[in-house]
Amino acid sequence: MKIKKGDRVRVLTGKDRGKEGEVMRALPEDNRVIVDGVNVVKKHQRARSAVMQAGIIDKDMPIPVANVAILCPSCGPTRIGYRFEETPTGTRKVRICRKCGGDL
Repeated sequence: MKIKKGDRVRVLTGKDRGKEGEVMRALPEDNRVIVDGVNVVKKHQRARSAVMQAGIIDKDMPIPVANVAILCPSCGPTRIGYRFEETPTGTRKVRICRKCGGDL
């Protein structure tokens, strides 16, 4: 999975199409991501202890990683490519924008 926690993404399909947000959590085993403020559902929560309050809470649910595109700072939503850089300790894999070639 090419998208990681902390990436800024735009939703491409679904009820939240066009919304942008930061990836709060990546779930590579399910090929899904949780994006802040996207795919929010109402959950009826019961009080489990004296500290936790009961009520209706908003919860961010995961969406398929194929439904989001990473945002390049210069050219907008794009796909991710890779470039290998030589460093004194070895080779390093760097994510790049497929449109402009800039680092992500």
